[in-house]
Amino acid sequence: MHFIIDAMHCDGCARGVTRAVQRVDATAQITIDIPSRRVDVSTTVDSASIAAALDAAGFPPRLA
Repeated sequence: MHFIIDAMHCDGCARGVTRAVQRVDATAQITIDIPSRRVDVSTTVDSASIAAALDAAGFPPRLA
């Protein structure tokens, strides 16, 4: 699944995004591109759960 996170601006934000996803699925594969604010997540967890975790962490996503 692919998300755009407009609130992600730096490496610290990327770490926060990673932690939020890993709280839902510790084995998720996460690829982050800060300049485009794109986050790609490979997981068996549904996208709504990942989006809710990101939103709760202060990184509201939108689907890419």
